[in-house]
Amino acid sequence: MPRPPIDFWFSIGSIYTYLAVMRIDEIARRENVAFRWRPFSIRVIMKEMDNFPASKPAKLAYSWRDAGRRAAAYGFPLRPTPPYPIKEYELANRVAVVGAFEDWCPAYVRATYRRWFHDHAEPGAEPNLGDSLREIGQDPDRVRARAEADDVRAAWRAATDEARALGIFGVPSFVSAGELFWGDDRLEDAARWQAGGR
Repeated sequence: MPRPPIDFWFSIGSIYTYLAVMRIDEIARRENVAFRWRPFSIRVIMKEMDNFPASKPAKLAYSWRDAGRRAAAYGFPLRPTPPYPIKEYELANRVAVVGAFEDWCPAYVRATYRRWFHDHAEPGAEPNLGDSLREIGQDPDRVRARAEADDVRAAWRAATDEARALGIFGVPSFVSAGELFWGDDRLEDAARWQAGGR
């Protein structure tokens, strides 16, 4: 009987989510596990916790340097310093919700992060949004309109409520066989936990 997928909880706009997004397929193949991509609003939850990384300059500077070191170690680029925080956060992530409905979420998120971290083009805004959608064979006008629909907005809110109920407080997070793992450096741990049948 196949194992259920690991839920990969993320928000476009997170620095460290880039490191997970760029590695997750390799980890899935290596550990023989599957991931279900779950976009939600970490901003809502962080606001509730009064935790705003952009308001902590020393921590933010460290995060960019740390993410750059880690990306270099993994063998993919991060050109400092991309625009942050992003302005069109909700649209970027509601498009990911549409992608999850239509089965192109991972390709969209990877394309978006590449343009953000390599070219400094903000997610959810032009030219990133249109170029990323066209790259994966989607019509930007159709997807933008779909991302504004009531059912997509409701799914976005429901996912955020579910993440909160699971105790998720940061991204990327992984829920593997009932266990919560937080941080891109816990991606392998989450995969092994699932692979071990726990």
